[in-house]
Amino acid sequence: MPAIADAAELDDGPRTKSGTERLCALTRQIRPIGELIRFVVGPDGGVVPDLKRKLPGRGLWITNSQAMVAEATRRGVFARGFKRQVQAPPALAGDVGALMVRALTDALAMAAKAGEAVSGFTKVERSLTEGSAVALIHASDAAADGVRKLGAIARRSAETTGIGDLTADLPIIDALSSDELDLALGRSNVIHAALLAGAAAKTVLVRSDTLTRFRNGGDTAGDG
Repeated sequence: MPAIADAAELDDGPRTKSGTERLCALTRQIRPIGELIRFVVGPDGGVVPDLKRKLPGRGLWITNSQAMVAEATRRGVFARGFKRQVQAPPALAGDVGALMVRALTDALAMAAKAGEAVSGFTKVERSLTEGSAVALIHASDAAADGVRKLGAIARRSAETTGIGDLTADLPIIDALSSDELDLALGRSNVIHAALLAGAAAKTVLVRSDTLTRFRNGGDTAGDG
């Protein structure tokens, strides 16, 4: 079991030439900040996840994992680290996951507004055929048949263009349900979509990776 940390460092973690790292208050492992979640204490004494790492106050860092956040809550790591009484409800890990889903849907909505996301089987197929897709999006409740068909289209396109195995290189985002995709893209019954190159699409990929790591215990194993 992970050891409880006396996280005296809080935000004062080690810094390296290649980037910034912090100490996980639960495992006491030093990790890049991209693999951690920052938490601060709100005005009411509640523990607040700071996904953008911009909220004021001293921050305590936990490995980006639903299980780790739940364990830190159960073992009183937040009170120990902040050295004060704080409110860290049992549902904190679930709340963090919901915030990450919201962050991802917001980013996808921005990508759609920027013309960097298309939805519907025909448009997704066209983006694969033309080689303009930088990621495939499948609803988490998508039928396996549709996923297979788009995979086959990607393979055929790769063979035709000679640009390699798209199914191996193309990121797959399958963390959102069809209802969540509907909300993000402003359409109904969205099952499949594709990201096109652009700054907004890059944000979608980063937030998708963060959510996948959170659900998969701190890594991206098991990505679509």
